[in-house]
Amino acid sequence: MQPRRIARELALLSLSQLSSKPKKLEEQTPQTVMLTAVRALAGEVQDVLETASADLKRGNDLLKNSEFRAVDLTSSRAMVADAIASTQTAINRLGSAVELPELMQLGDQQDVRDYTIQIINTCHQNRQAIDELLEASLEDWQLTRLAKVDQNILRISVTEMVYLSLPDRVAINEAIELAKRYSTEDGHRFINGVLRRVTKKLPAPPQQS
Repeated sequence: MQPRRIARELALLSLSQLSSKPKKLEEQTPQTVMLTAVRALAGEVQDVLETASADLKRGNDLLKNSEFRAVDLTSSRAMVADAIASTQTAINRLGSAVELPELMQLGDQQDVRDYTIQIINTCHQNRQAIDELLEASLEDWQLTRLAKVDQNILRISVTEMVYLSLPDRVAINEAIELAKRYSTEDGHRFINGVLRRVTKKLPAPPQQS
């Protein structure tokens, strides 16, 4: 794994957990950043599995208590489908956990910590402008209605494109990779589409004479 890719992943896992105050962010050590990220990943997996379990229970109860009316069967199938999708998401995130030893080893590096903090701090400080740009790039959708992980992947990508001078193409590709690891099955396609619309709203870079 490249240091900046690790930093980006740690930023995604830690963005909602670490303080938005620059001074407190600068006090974070590589170890505390890593610990925050691991705890966030464990919490995400637990939440997703609990949601899947609840969907399965509701679908099962509806099947047992119904007289097999079409509407009940349709609702049950929808609940089971949601549970399967949620479980797949949890499996994807558990798959990310398999790489934790490598992540922990490389995440202990100061340059990884520094870029993680830079992403988080820049994102927090420019949150309103970032969210406004994303809202303008969503078609018939609202940012707050997206899954939290998708919101933060989009925010990190815009942060890197607009404020950290990462080339658009690279930022989008990195966001897609994050989405494949942490979002739903089709999440990376959705994020790709939103970010490509974002790039069309950004000012063109000055031409060199």
